[in-house]
Amino acid sequence: MTWPMLFGVLSLMTFQLADSAFIGQLGRDPLAALGFTLPMQQLIIGLQVGLGIATTAIISRTLGEGDEQRSHRLGGLVITVGGTLVLVLCLSLWLLQGQIMAALGAEDSLLPLIRSYWVPWLIAAWTGAFLYFGYSVCRSHGDTKLPGYMMMATSLLNIGLDYLYIFIFDWGLPGAGWATVTSFALGCLVIYPALFNRGWARFDFRQLALFDSLKQLNRIMAPAMVSQLMPPLSAMLATALVAGFGSAAVAAWGLGTRLEFFSIVVVLALTMSMPPMIGRMLGANDIGQIRKLVRIAVRFVVVWQLAIGVTWVVASGLVSDLFSSDQSVQSVLEGYLLRVPLSYSGLGVCMLMVSVCNALGLAMRALLVSTLRLFLCFLPALWIGSQLNGIFGLMSGALIGNLFAGAMAYSFYRAGMRQLTASKHASAKA
Repeated sequence: MTWPMLFGVLSLMTFQLADSAFIGQLGRDPLAALGFTLPMQQLIIGLQVGLGIATTAIISRTLGEGDEQRSHRLGGLVITVGGTLVLVLCLSLWLLQGQIMAALGAEDSLLPLIRSYWVPWLIAAWTGAFLYFGYSVCRSHGDTKLPGYMMMATSLLNIGLDYLYIFIFDWGLPGAGWATVTSFALGCLVIYPALFNRGWARFDFRQLALFDSLKQLNRIMAPAMVSQLMPPLSAMLATALVAGFGSAAVAAWGLGTRLEFFSIVVVLALTMSMPPMIGRMLGANDIGQIRKLVRIAVRFVVVWQLAIGVTWVVASGLVSDLFSSDQSVQSVLEGYLLRVPLSYSGLGVCMLMVSVCNALGLAMRALLVSTLRLFLCFLPALWIGSQLNGIFGLMSGALIGNLFAGAMAYSFYRAGMRQLTASKHASAKA
């Protein structure tokens, strides 16, 4: 179940990099205009991922309980609620764009360019969210192949259409938005007929106990959304700390962060493939199988991420020379690669435990783990390290912080499992 998600996530990252590269060829102003959409994009993604997590947890658990009809109606409810919420958010962003740009400090000269881009970009954001909800319903039923293949297909199509719309049709920056709209819309034309043919999405909500179902969705969605917004906030604070050591440090930290995204792609795929399995086991009240599954996944993540970390350490000199010609950037990046990647096992375990807790219905515990990782383990360790040994001390702090976060997250998961087991026993006796 993980392999299709792995290639899907990789292809999404590739298309986003290609998107930025194409827009970068248009000049500084289009790239700056793109940058001003990123905070809004994170807000929309936080909403859609939060609902996607709730979808997988609730539908897979309902299937584990053997209630297929209810799971199909929940699929229709998720698509309806998600599509409506993201549409309202996109319309609000369009109406408030002047105030938003003023708050973000956009120059007046950029406003016409931003305005021309925001129409296709907001349509693309809504279409992408709508497609994502279809993916979530598929994953909750245990089908990761269709979403994975469609992620790859839409990403490749997007890259091809980017070049066509931006340069051949000469649409410039808005062309990038329209390319995404086209590829995501075509993806919807494949995913949704498949959902309807399989009967996984029904819209007869009268027999669903609508209010209770919405409460159940919100109980997982709201903490998951907040959890998704934590990393961007943490990244901003970390960058502010690094900026105190100069532009070379910021450049090296940025390069290291991009390498980190590619280094944890297997973990990201696991966080998508494991929740439907856990949800079904939980619905069937098979706690023992959940423990075994999580134990196997944790062992794999520790070994896999440690191997990747050692690879970066061995190749640190070569990689730093390859990614930058500036001596000061090379020096800082090499220092980063000698330290931070060795903590990717801790980071991977932490990410996995957040996903597992959400799948178990322990959404507040997952939010607590995300919050403590960033604001108790990671950021304080960065600051203490920077005080002790400058930029290289800061990177050692990142190493220690991630390892502590992994241990903390696993202990929180085990405590949650004990609590869940006790409540199951109590309800069985009653």
